[in-house]
Amino acid sequence: MPVGDTPWAETLAEQEGRLPVEAWLVALASLPAVGPARLRALLAARRPFAVWAALRGRPSPELMRVAGKQDLYEQWRRTAANLDVARLWARHREHGVGVAALGTPGYLSALSCDTDPPAVVFHRGDPHVVRGPRVAVVGTRRCTRYGSDVAFELGRDLASAGVGVVSGLALGIDAAAHAGALEAGAAPPIAVVGNGLDKPYPERNRALWRAVADKGVLLGEAPLGAPPERWRFPARNRIIAALADVLVVVESHASGGSMHTVAEAAARERPVLAVPGPVRSSASDGCIDLLADGCAPCRDVGDVLLALGMSGAQAAAVDSRSCPDCVGQQVLDALGWQPADAEQIKGRTGLAVAEVARAVEELRVAGWVAVSGRWIERVGITR
Repeated sequence: MPVGDTPWAETLAEQEGRLPVEAWLVALASLPAVGPARLRALLAARRPFAVWAALRGRPSPELMRVAGKQDLYEQWRRTAANLDVARLWARHREHGVGVAALGTPGYLSALSCDTDPPAVVFHRGDPHVVRGPRVAVVGTRRCTRYGSDVAFELGRDLASAGVGVVSGLALGIDAAAHAGALEAGAAPPIAVVGNGLDKPYPERNRALWRAVADKGVLLGEAPLGAPPERWRFPARNRIIAALADVLVVVESHASGGSMHTVAEAAARERPVLAVPGPVRSSASDGCIDLLADGCAPCRDVGDVLLALGMSGAQAAAVDSRSCPDCVGQQVLDALGWQPADAEQIKGRTGLAVAEVARAVEELRVAGWVAVSGRWIERVGITR
């Protein structure tokens, strides 16, 4: 019997009419072992609802190939048969979790220009704080007191300078950086996590999770209930790198998550700074390797501001200008803190040349950018 003739298909069709596209993306992201790559593959040829309907219908060789394993594909079909998409969507709304789909107005412009943007982003807190200069501060969970103190000071001083501190809310360096940013009470903190936003991980950081959500924003690409599976964290690291204008590694062992974030930052041509540490401390092995490879040293917040192209006076100044509109903010996010020309901005944003030119002129008049010949350079801090 064709899918459209089955009794449940009528209910499904009714749901399609009253549920947003984000609801079906949440459902697909809730399938077992569906991460960024599999979700992208599922959406390559079909709308989110169409994928869900196909899982509820006859066996699909196309979707089976995406699953890669027969047993995983059968798990998807069983999940699709039993999951109430409307109830799942309502649960996210009840928990205060916002959901934005790639290509929709609510999606973060800082990620839409990335080479590997999430198909769906979940958030708690205010996603509009993801604007202005941003620095990711990362490092090992097994940090020393030295590393923890440096991370705290960097987080505090960067936030005081109007720079958004991005990290992963893990134990160790991540937690120390966000604690410092919160103490400053200035630029809101930005956290990217690797599991559902209803499950603070690690449990010891529960209070920090709540504080970041209250004062800034928690971001992720996992739906409610998603556990902190190991494969989710490399995916999270690419988002941290995508959001950062500069990456600072405070302490890192020779291998580990921080080095993966470094690789993601390098792929995006983001500057990477490393904090020098004792040569006899294994917690500094990764940083020492980065310095030997030519990364700039980070001794204090001044080195980071220099990498951003900002002076201390610029960072401390209170900006009374009005905020850019949506297109202007998209251009600023694509511009970052390195000079670029209109063609480069066009390629990073997907905007038409005329849209870029109009936005740049408005930003120039408002004092957000300076134009010298064909080069456009950011000179202000968004609030």
